[in-house]
Amino acid sequence: MLFFRKKHKVEEASASQLPVVEGPGYDDIPETKEGYDEERKVIVRLVGKRPEKKYQVTGIDDVASKNNWKAWLYLAPVIILLSVFSLYPLINTIFISITKNYSYIDGYGTGLTLDNFAIVLGLKSFVNQAGEMGRETNFVKFAIPNTLVITFVTVPLSIFLALIIAVALNSIKWFQKFLQTVFFLPYVTNGIAIGMVFAVIFDRQGIINNLFGVSVNWIQNAERWTAMIPLCIFIVWNSIPFKILILLSGLQGVDKQYYQAAQIDSASKGKVLRKITVPLLSPQILYLMITGFIGAFKEYNSIISIFGAPSTAGSGGASTEKNLLTVVYYVYDILENDSTTKIQYGAAGAVLLFAVILLFTLFQSKVSKKRVHY
Repeated sequence: MLFFRKKHKVEEASASQLPVVEGPGYDDIPETKEGYDEERKVIVRLVGKRPEKKYQVTGIDDVASKNNWKAWLYLAPVIILLSVFSLYPLINTIFISITKNYSYIDGYGTGLTLDNFAIVLGLKSFVNQAGEMGRETNFVKFAIPNTLVITFVTVPLSIFLALIIAVALNSIKWFQKFLQTVFFLPYVTNGIAIGMVFAVIFDRQGIINNLFGVSVNWIQNAERWTAMIPLCIFIVWNSIPFKILILLSGLQGVDKQYYQAAQIDSASKGKVLRKITVPLLSPQILYLMITGFIGAFKEYNSIISIFGAPSTAGSGGASTEKNLLTVVYYVYDILENDSTTKIQYGAAGAVLLFAVILLFTLFQSKVSKKRVHY
């Protein structure tokens, strides 16, 4: 009979059971030594050794493992700020979204439920403050479609225009710095002020109608989809400067040999743009797509600055149809007007938006692995 230790565990086995297969580790048994044990009349074979507790490099203690507390100390201020202003609000919003009859004053509800999400999506009725049954329609009818239109129209269009402008600016040697400053001015200008200017330009008596000889209500009392035109133009115009800056910095880092080789091959400018410029700028384009979609999903300021309210009728009263609501505006509208009775519905809308943005960002990151060239 042989007596051996399987990863520091002493076991008995017959000679036919050898060789020994190593298993999970066990505590050392100091009284056991390898060789023939006269007292037990067995042969002891030790398999495996106890791992060292210290991290060593050529016999020297790993200094980094001893100084981890310094790294945590340096990160502590940022971790505290993120926990207070990001992590806690997120967790608290999720808690409110699944709380039944949440009280804004007390901070408590009557239980946990998922009905808030069904009510926001219009799948279930709720009892309003007057004790009457009602059904939420604004979120599905206006907030979601408006947000999707703004997102999938303005983001691709703004990136495309920014790419064309960045390529043009990169090819201009004279006056380039001045033009960069001009194109970047909208980014540093107050958005509310720019929106007011757009509201005057697209007014019924404004420049656009006079220029084209038409009489269209673009802003006040406009049709919903007609009002989307100046809104999308404003969002694109306001978001282009930052995209131009990012793409122009990426263009200036591209090796000129690629363009010289294309010039030798007599490649057209369109082919150079599609085959060289866009692939080499794919990391910057991916960054702009992710940040652009996140920003568009959270659009709110542009509607306030141009229309002054979530409606083409302006702030005409509570009965006005809120046909320009976005998801974020829906949440803010509840916090402003119905925070004592509907705050859980606003929280549910915010959580739904968070989930959509998260899934969409993960999808973009996955797709980009095959399309982005670093």
